Amino acid sequence: MAPGFVASADFAITKPAETPCPHLRDDSWCGVHDTLRERGFPGCTVYDCFGAGQAVARRAGGDWRGDPARARRMFDAYPVLRDLYELLYYLHEARGFSAAAEVHGELDVAITATERLAARDLDELAGTSLADHWATANVALTRASELVRAGEAGRGLRGADLAGAKLARANLRGANLRGAALLGADLRGADLTLADVTGADLRGAELSGADLVDTVFLTQAQLDAARGDAATRVPGWASTPAHWQR
Repeated sequence: MAPGFVASADFAITKPAETPCPHLRDDSWCGVHDTLRERGFPGCTVYDCFGAGQAVARRAGGDWRGDPARARRMFDAYPVLRDLYELLYYLHEARGFSAAAEVHGELDVAITATERLAARDLDELAGTSLADHWATANVALTRASELVRAGEAGRGLRGADLAGAKLARANLRGANLRGAALLGADLRGADLTLADVTGADLRGAELSGADLVDTVFLTQAQLDAARGDAATRVPGWASTPAHWQR
């Protein structure tokens, strides 16, 4: 309901924000969930709210249907809470890196501050600007990434346009791929050990046989957006996307 999307390779139709998807059922379930990719909605299969949607629904204490005031509070607070929950995902992962012990204190401070913001009332969240908070937290995250990747001295590809790049069997150990555009890139057999992929766009990237076991700041949504096979090595916490060849 809350997010909008535009007709593209990711979505078969255009849906304005704060309008119900035509496939949304009365019981709040998706009517075409099992056939989203076949119907041209791969973007829906990889979207991750990091739990913010459920949290907003719980705090609102009811359904947005038939209550415009409640709906307004939910829609205004949702994008802010989603950003905070995404930041917490990265902060907690960074806190788990033993190699980043040097900045664990800074990460703890950032986690506490982020959790405090996330606990705000929906009305308070709606008017919260996160730019300065993200910038401060990102200093600690960047430093944690540098410490983890220090022994690999990987390539600096932050924000690089690598859409469609031919990187099969490439040595990307310790590479900085933060925010890199890897749409449709050929990464078959590539070694992404300790590569930082924060915010990297992996839609349609070919990961068959690639090693992502120790890739840094990888999310399930990034795996779901890519293609892979039974030889693709993923972290123990990750699930193999259903659309990957087995």
